[in-house]
Amino acid sequence: MPAVVIFGGVRQGWFGDWHIGERSQRPKLVAVIVVLVFVALALLVVLGAPRMMVACVAIMLATLAVVGPITLHWKISFHTAVASGAVVMLAWILPAVPMLVIGGVVVASIGWARVVILDHTSAQVLAGAAAGGVATAVTLTLLG
Repeated sequence: MPAVVIFGGVRQGWFGDWHIGERSQRPKLVAVIVVLVFVALALLVVLGAPRMMVACVAIMLATLAVVGPITLHWKISFHTAVASGAVVMLAWILPAVPMLVIGGVVVASIGWARVVILDHTSAQVLAGAAAGGVATAVTLTLLG
């Protein structure tokens, strides 16, 4: 969904580019994505979706709650936050060690790519990875 929102936003002139480099354009993007995630979560709960699907969307909301406010002031990496969260979730339901090792390589590769294309600093990708991983672990713990 975020890619669709960004694509439409660029076409409508809300955003100057795909990377949302202009800080003043980020609140609109974050707000739209938060609304979409809330709607998705409500629909899943009302329609009786499997617990794991509800957990995935709850994790999205938790991650947004952490990285959304940060990105309004500092361009934390959503890419590494989402990737790290996915790794933590997979390690929660599958054998943890292989998932963390393989996932760590994937998250590091994504972070490296974000730095190489000059869209983020190393600190921004590391902070994103930490935020996504912690938000996911806390959410999964709370959901039991």
